[in-house]
Amino acid sequence: MNKLYESCRLGPLVLQNRLVMAPMTRSRAQFDGTPGELAAEYYGQRASIGLIVSEGVQPCADGQGYMATPGIYDAAHVAGWRKVTDAIHAKGSRVFFQLMHAGRQSHPDNTPHHRQGVAPSAIAAGVPIFTPTGMQATPTPRALSIAEIHETVQDFRHAARCAIEAGADGVEIHGANSYLVQQFLAPNANIRTDEYGGSIANRARFAIEVATAIAGEIGPERTGIRFSPGNTMGGIDEGAEGPDLYRYLTSELGKLKLAYLHLMHLGNDALLADIRRNWPGALIVNRPGRPREQIGADIAAGIADLEAYGQMVLANPDFVERLKTNAPMNAAKPESFFGGGAAGYTDYPALSS
Repeated sequence: MNKLYESCRLGPLVLQNRLVMAPMTRSRAQFDGTPGELAAEYYGQRASIGLIVSEGVQPCADGQGYMATPGIYDAAHVAGWRKVTDAIHAKGSRVFFQLMHAGRQSHPDNTPHHRQGVAPSAIAAGVPIFTPTGMQATPTPRALSIAEIHETVQDFRHAARCAIEAGADGVEIHGANSYLVQQFLAPNANIRTDEYGGSIANRARFAIEVATAIAGEIGPERTGIRFSPGNTMGGIDEGAEGPDLYRYLTSELGKLKLAYLHLMHLGNDALLADIRRNWPGALIVNRPGRPREQIGADIAAGIADLEAYGQMVLANPDFVERLKTNAPMNAAKPESFFGGGAAGYTDYPALSS
């Protein structure tokens, strides 16, 4: 039997297969950050997959960066997400909410409070961002004080508790793709001279503190984290010591016995092998652009315990069935990835439709 379709354990959970829906921003939330009207249908359609990692959800108001992204820090958010988790669980899948603080990857025009973005240091990303009036330059953020860093760690803790109250099976800390956690990691985005900047250990401190706080709140078995070593999105440059940074980070985080590590793998096979060898928990590998014929290869080779897919799952609500039967896949429609209604969201056809 193909290992892809075997049930497997993830902490206290039993997953119906080893396939994961990768987190994907869809920008269809309501103005207050409550999930949109079609969110439960969208996620429920895709719940034949073993694990769903939600789109990034902001853990606090200052964590929002893009238009119409959802939150998970107040009662309205909890109630809205409960409809989504109920729809996912009804189909047998499990869901972790991805906690995403955008940091400097934000624009005041995209948020209800219109505040300046925050970051480790007052350094602009140097890349444009989409706003209600079109593309604009990403503004220079305000550097967080040490007291505000501690408050932000507690924001993550509170959001994790809200996620569990909303029915999530766990949370994934977004430490990838140029957002706040990775901004602390990268020396070109973090020029602090206090205990959160400078050395590898100092730049890794925020990520470790967030993971420790969440694991203490909801349990390490319900806590995952995502990294994208070497990713230069959003003006991030981790420098030559980037691989050593991730060796240190994963070694330290491994002591917490987290549920999983989710890696966006961009080609450093030596680093991936080191992490696989040293990481004590489950490893999810996401290779952007992986061709269909390579699906399952990392599991078969023992490189990964689970494999994550994005656009193919977005465009194919019955992704697992199409894989099993070798049926053709729907093509994704990039023009409807962000914002809008049902088109390109809940109207992709299934084989049975």
